[in-house]
Amino acid sequence: MHIPFMETILFRDLGLMPYDAAWDYQENLMQAALRIKARRFNPSPEDIHEETQHHLLFCEHPHVYTLGKSGHIENLLVNDARLQELGVSFFKTNRGGDITYHGPGQVVAYPILDLEKFETDLGKYMRNLEEAIIRMLLHYGIEGGRLPGATGVWLDADIPGKARKICAMGVRCSRWVTMHGLALNVNTDLRYFDYIVPCGLTDKKVTSMQKELGRPVDEQEVKDILKQEFGMVFSAEIVQDDIMTTILNTVA
Repeated sequence: MHIPFMETILFRDLGLMPYDAAWDYQENLMQAALRIKARRFNPSPEDIHEETQHHLLFCEHPHVYTLGKSGHIENLLVNDARLQELGVSFFKTNRGGDITYHGPGQVVAYPILDLEKFETDLGKYMRNLEEAIIRMLLHYGIEGGRLPGATGVWLDADIPGKARKICAMGVRCSRWVTMHGLALNVNTDLRYFDYIVPCGLTDKKVTSMQKELGRPVDEQEVKDILKQEFGMVFSAEIVQDDIMTTILNTVA
């Protein structure tokens, strides 16, 4: 039986983009949604039918460590001089979670969704993000799962000493509008995780699809499957945002 899509999500792939530029990009989309919501309390005639819009952004970042608002700076194990040697930037962010790494070979997804049009349950939202990754991994024969008390997608989470994270997550939510999101290790150079305590967990490892499969993985294929599964999990139609894609290509 065909289940109709409930919402439409505009999709765009930002390509390789510095972390701070992607952060600003997300913030602008979130603030646009928040302004629409604020006007509902004292609307003018032209505001009555104005609706918030959902977005799904994919991108890849140059080497960067990011620290969540509840994170601990001591989980960054190198000083500024060593960061410069490694060619890694560092940002304190307003997302949840601790420290993580972003870099080439990683698929980063930033959903800017108005959860009032889905479910006003942040825990359920996080589980849905995990579910989209778990379903995508199954296409490659990788069985992902959840680790009690921790966010993200894990492999062998129920086997002592074997648990390893393949996808990190951290979000911000304001008046039920989300930003930030998830980082999936596809062909990621895992050595960069050696300079941090990933997500503040000292006894857990990090992995990638490449490491698990023993071969490089087509990142565009991963994106295509993830976009499909994301739409299924959220019962939404994912639509290419051609206008913004054209603008981005022109700027590039």
